[in-house]
Amino acid sequence: MTTIQHNQMLQEHMSMEFSSSTTHVQTFSQTTKIVGEEVVTRKSSSTVEFFSLVTRSTNIPEGESVPEFVEKPHPVTASEGDKAVFRAQVKGNPKPNISWKRESGIPIKESAKMFYDSVNKEHVLKLEPLTSDDSDNYKCIASNDHADAIYTVSLLVTEGQEIMDFKKMLKKRTTPAPKQQKKVTDEKEMLDILANVPKKDFEKVCMEYGFTDFRGLLKKLKGMKKVEVETIRILKPLEDIETKIDTTVTFECIMELKDPNIKMTWVKGTEPLRIQYSLGKYDVKQLGTKYMLVITNVNTNDAGTYSLSVGDKQMTAELRVLDEPLKFLGEMKPVKVTERQTAVFEIRLSKKVPDFVWKFNGKELKRDEKYEITVSEDGLTHTLKIKDARLSDSGEFSAEVGNLVQKAQLTIDRIPIKFVSTLKNVRVKEKSRACLECELTSKDVTLRWKKDGQLLEHGTKYSMSHEGKRAELIIEDAQLSDGGEYTVVAMQDGDPTEYYSTAVVTVEERLATVKSGMSDVHAATGSPAELCVVLNDEKVEGVWLKDGKEITITDLPGVQIVKQGAVHKIIFPKMGPEHEGKYTFRAKGAESEASVFIADPPTIDPSVLEALAAHPVTVKVGHTANIKVSFRAKPLPKVTWYKDGVEVTEEERVSMERKEDHALLTISNCVREDSGLVLLKLKNDHGSATATVHLNVLDRPKPPQGRVEFLELSGNCVHMKWKAPKDNGGRPVTQFIVERRVIGKKSWIKIGEVDSKVTKFSTNKVEEGKAYQFRILAVNSEGVSDPLESDEVFAGNPIEPPGLASQPQVTDVTKEAMTITWNAPTQDGGAPVLGYIVERRKKGSNLWVPVNKDPIQDTKCTVDGLLEDIEYEFRVIAVNKAGPGHPSIPSNSVVAKDPVKPPGLVQGLHVSDSSNSSISLAWREPAEGDPPSGYILEMRAEDSKEWSKCTKIPISGTCYTVGGLTERQKYFFRIRAVNEAGVGEPVELDEGVRAMPPPAAPKFDLSARLKSHMVVRAGTALCIHAAFSGSPPPNVIWQKDGIPTKGREAISKGKNHSQFLINSTKRSDSGVYRILLQNEFGEAHYDIHVRVTDFPRPPTNLQLFEEVPNTVTLTWDHSPDVQEDGEAHYVILKRDASTATWFTAAERVFSNKYTVTGLLPGRKYYFRVLARNEVGDSDPLDSKDTWLVNKDKIEDLSSKLKPYQQKDWRHAPHFLTLLKPHTVLRGQDCTMTCAFLGNPRPTVTLYKGNVNITANSKFWYNSTSGVCTVVIPTCTLKDSGEYSVLVENELGKDRSSCTLTVFDKDDKSVLASVTESLQKKSKYLM
Repeated sequence: MTTIQHNQMLQEHMSMEFSSSTTHVQTFSQTTKIVGEEVVTRKSSSTVEFFSLVTRSTNIPEGESVPEFVEKPHPVTASEGDKAVFRAQVKGNPKPNISWKRESGIPIKESAKMFYDSVNKEHVLKLEPLTSDDSDNYKCIASNDHADAIYTVSLLVTEGQEIMDFKKMLKKRTTPAPKQQKKVTDEKEMLDILANVPKKDFEKVCMEYGFTDFRGLLKKLKGMKKVEVETIRILKPLEDIETKIDTTVTFECIMELKDPNIKMTWVKGTEPLRIQYSLGKYDVKQLGTKYMLVITNVNTNDAGTYSLSVGDKQMTAELRVLDEPLKFLGEMKPVKVTERQTAVFEIRLSKKVPDFVWKFNGKELKRDEKYEITVSEDGLTHTLKIKDARLSDSGEFSAEVGNLVQKAQLTIDRIPIKFVSTLKNVRVKEKSRACLECELTSKDVTLRWKKDGQLLEHGTKYSMSHEGKRAELIIEDAQLSDGGEYTVVAMQDGDPTEYYSTAVVTVEERLATVKSGMSDVHAATGSPAELCVVLNDEKVEGVWLKDGKEITITDLPGVQIVKQGAVHKIIFPKMGPEHEGKYTFRAKGAESEASVFIADPPTIDPSVLEALAAHPVTVKVGHTANIKVSFRAKPLPKVTWYKDGVEVTEEERVSMERKEDHALLTISNCVREDSGLVLLKLKNDHGSATATVHLNVLDRPKPPQGRVEFLELSGNCVHMKWKAPKDNGGRPVTQFIVERRVIGKKSWIKIGEVDSKVTKFSTNKVEEGKAYQFRILAVNSEGVSDPLESDEVFAGNPIEPPGLASQPQVTDVTKEAMTITWNAPTQDGGAPVLGYIVERRKKGSNLWVPVNKDPIQDTKCTVDGLLEDIEYEFRVIAVNKAGPGHPSIPSNSVVAKDPVKPPGLVQGLHVSDSSNSSISLAWREPAEGDPPSGYILEMRAEDSKEWSKCTKIPISGTCYTVGGLTERQKYFFRIRAVNEAGVGEPVELDEGVRAMPPPAAPKFDLSARLKSHMVVRAGTALCIHAAFSGSPPPNVIWQKDGIPTKGREAISKGKNHSQFLINSTKRSDSGVYRILLQNEFGEAHYDIHVRVTDFPRPPTNLQLFEEVPNTVTLTWDHSPDVQEDGEAHYVILKRDASTATWFTAAERVFSNKYTVTGLLPGRKYYFRVLARNEVGDSDPLDSKDTWLVNKDKIEDLSSKLKPYQQKDWRHAPHFLTLLKPHTVLRGQDCTMTCAFLGNPRPTVTLYKGNVNITANSKFWYNSTSGVCTVVIPTCTLKDSGEYSVLVENELGKDRSSCTLTVFDKDDKSVLASVTESLQKKSKYLM
């Protein structure tokens, strides 16, 4: 027999593109072979195996991943009746869910088993037994929150004998190796061998066994088979069968056959059954000795006689088919479903019919995306599924076949409205704004607002808004009466139910607290003053009281009461006694008190001062002295009396008294020592004043001073001298009285008087050898003083050496010489001192060295020839006629060095820094004089005239910070240098300095997260916080689009920060917000671009036209929100005019033009365009008329399309949207996108610098539909650099580059430069 080539199928080429996978397609040819009368069909096939990944999110959290196939399923090729097993092992985080589907959409048969093998950790799909209907591509879908991983493999089910191994076929074509000839004993054994081989191989087998009589063996073999054919044993014959339509019947018989290869033929009537070409109608089976004919889907045409011919035997049986009348087996019941659910109608017939139809309101239904029409496997149960049921689907559905009709009603319940966010209870202060808001699941609703059951109307009091799914009620200037229960009632068409949400608005009485209270005020008469209270709420009013009584305009003429927001003031233009008192500011919940005082510094009338200076207070000893000084001051000053610089305290004789207008000092029983300069000092908190007066207490004079010095004591003359009294008793001394007494007698004898100008006296009234004592008395107008008595002396005594000179004093010290001075000895030894001898020694030495050889007449001596830096001591010896006396006490030790000069003027005194409580000063050393050992820094306030030292001890350095100052108070400073030689002259600052930071122009603090671009959702809060610096603190002005803001915002301000807050934003709040800082030293501003997003506004002006046959091109006018928002896009939907369901035609369309393909000729379509952003979808823009795809038109255009095939649509690639620079914080993900166009489709290559990173697992990229997206997860500082995308095809190439900067949050310099760069170049701060 020859092998005939029957048919060869065309190879099928499949190619698909995926974002991160590769498709492998193996294709084979299909061949049909006819061998004898038996046809063995080998289905062909395409062995398919490919993978796809559909991502849902671009940013995958750390530790999570998309699904990944660890073990992939493999394509299976198996014969009918066998089994097929697919196995897959998957990993991913979160754990993926596994499902199996057929690519054709046909459900996997119920007998299939899908389970998880916990031992091998595999997901298994098991199909058995296999039929030809199981041939398909099978999908294993692994899904989690981040992506769907789909692995598709093919199942090929073959019919007939096993498929021959292609390698074995190749082996058969080779030259067989020579085999050793087998030997057979006799002809009978050879006949047994031939009985088991095909007839075509008889000659070949005979040659192998060495039998040459091939034809003789063939004749004998035929004779053997005839005998065997006659040996057929029928154990059970065919039996008649009676059955119903659409059932399956089996004719069976049991036979024992000697020849298993005997020919068997099934016949119906007289025609043999062609089993292989019956498309499953007939099937022949054998189980052991049982032979069966299976007839499926029996109908009336199958009735008749069936025969089985085996050899020369034949068995016959009859099939009778009973035809039942057509009827419905049950009633179709009404269906009630909720909107968007699937409604199902089902009806069963008594038998299978071809003309069954479903109708809706009398209109026949066809299977499409809206309606799913299915029939059970037995053809009796008909099912209609209405998907995504809407209100328009309500009505009567009917099942019709012939004249039989079943009807049922479909009722659609609207989806209940739910509140995504309900109204929340609100508690607000009186006179403030209350806002109630909620969000519903649907935007197609009607809203009403009620308060305590009463319907509210829109007006100045109530503002109601309804945008998309959000609803808002605003109560302006809420009063206590506005408190209560508020309800929003929502209703929808076709649903009588009222859905509501209720909340309670509580309006609290506005109670303020004192943010900054009052403090006592002291002001001079006629000067301005004010009291100020700052509350925490600017809407709270208050009243002022004075001494507990409310203030009216008539009570205090000229006084102003001012309210500036939350600041309340009472201003006194000119202070007077009538303004003194206790003032109280009282508001709801807040109270502050302070007192106002007249603050006049003490003053003394100049005429009183002149009188006190010109007329001393004079009293006699024992009398009382009263010193009274009048003054004016408020409050009463502190009174301090001083006498000769020493403060006077109250004691037994001294009393002090202070009245409102004078101070009185009383000294009783005055003594002469009370005389002196008396100083009165008056001081209060606002100033001071002084007055001086001289107190003179009259008394007799004091005794003459010192010892009586005898100039001569001889036998006939005594000459003496003395010093005038230290105190004359307040009156001039008129004369001195000299008295004498003889030793041994008590009586004193006056021996003479001398004038007060003469302090010497001589007398010759003495006797030589006698001892005398003299005394001198001073006389004034008040009496005689106590006497000054002399020592006992002898007239004519011999002369002795003089006494001790006084301790020497050292002056005018230099490194080579010193000047020594001393006083004469008190005793001259009876004879005048002739001179003095000066001696010196080094300190610590016992050797005294005379300085002069001859006595020095004077009491002063200059000693030279000294050694520098040596410490010396000096002593003096007095000499008279009797010789030298005893040495004086040594002088204090003095070092021989040049004298130290007092320091000169301090240079360069200036302010180096200042704050609200301190001032820092710096200076340089004096240029003249000796170096200083320290500095005395003094200061005084602007309102004071007295200087006070800043430190108790001199300052050692050349800078000092004075702390504890009053904010913004002006202070004056002066400084003096000091050293051993004394204190230098003071140097004063040119002008006063205020306690405040150094003047500085305003400047923004860019490290405080101040953004240049902000995107917020409508209804949420917009909060802009700006930090800055400046001295004095700058004035802050907020502007929107160049105009100062004035509306719903709340602005808080501080010295170095300001915050702008809108609690609930609206789309109209979008714009450029500018914060402007101004002070007297400059100004600065910063712009923040704010975009408030909401459900996008719909596009407009939808136009339809045909550019390419069998397609529709849509154009429309852009929605403003899509143009402004780079992430917003359009969604295109289509709807068959015969259905109510919309299907997505395209997503993420960024242009305003799109061509819809895949339309069916002869159908009418509606089209819809939506704008979509991150918030949601806009209202739809629908086409007004249907668009008909005309069959004839398409057929006519088919011939005209040929010229277009000649046009070369190829072009070199080029970029539509370039890569943009990116700046990201370390640890964040970076996503870069660009768009390109090219034909043929360009290849994409990624570069970092000049390094190809396309295959680097660190970088993930996706290139789909001309959009390339590159993701760098968890950026590090090493990822900074230049990135580029290269697209190229056979016609050319193009390249786009950008710079990525990764910065650390602590790097303020980089942050500042990044912020500045973003303000100029970038739209979004990443």
